[in-house]
Amino acid sequence: MLWKGTRKSKNGTAKVEIFAYGIYALYARHKVIRDLKSLHSPVYHGFRIWPSSWLLMDFLEHRGLPQSSQVLDVGCGWGLGGIYCAKNYHASVTAVDIDSEVFPYLKLHAKINHVKINVMEKRLEQITVNQLKPFNILIGADICFWDTLVEPLIGLINRSLEAGVHSVFITDPGRPTFKMLAEHFIKNEYGEVWDWAVKVPQKFNGQILKIALPHTHLVGQS
Repeated sequence: MLWKGTRKSKNGTAKVEIFAYGIYALYARHKVIRDLKSLHSPVYHGFRIWPSSWLLMDFLEHRGLPQSSQVLDVGCGWGLGGIYCAKNYHASVTAVDIDSEVFPYLKLHAKINHVKINVMEKRLEQITVNQLKPFNILIGADICFWDTLVEPLIGLINRSLEAGVHSVFITDPGRPTFKMLAEHFIKNEYGEVWDWAVKVPQKFNGQILKIALPHTHLVGQS
């Protein structure tokens, strides 16, 4: 059982695990994670918890999510966003990433949070309309960090809306690439952006992009 709250390493110098937004998470310096890194080496920035994950959780904490939603967690990394949805809203979650080396970290976090997360190894461009049809929510945190990701994300989100996904939530520190993604959907009147900040488990400022077709019933709508 993990410590409820923030626990430091034995010498008291650094946080190694956290309980926030109803889920447990292990930082990269935790011994269990360090041991896992000797076996699995993610290559696409999937080597730590990125703070936009907390931004996503805080947003959903305030705006809500329908119980038992079908959630696709895109560019999942260690999967905390999807785990939050499964733990707090009993969502059925599939986590997708280009790099299968992140899945052992995701499965570890799913195990310590007592939830089941399905995984799928695919590039954004490989996710088809038929594969998107079971889902009504698409989430992603810190997934638009390269110029080369903007167009594939636009394509994926368009296919998601075509497949019947109700709402898309993407969180980011506010990179230029994220702004390009947001501007595309704002221009088409499908997107809205909010500035958002969290104080726990760390102070972090970023942005939330919500995308949905005008006629759909939106989750996360005030």
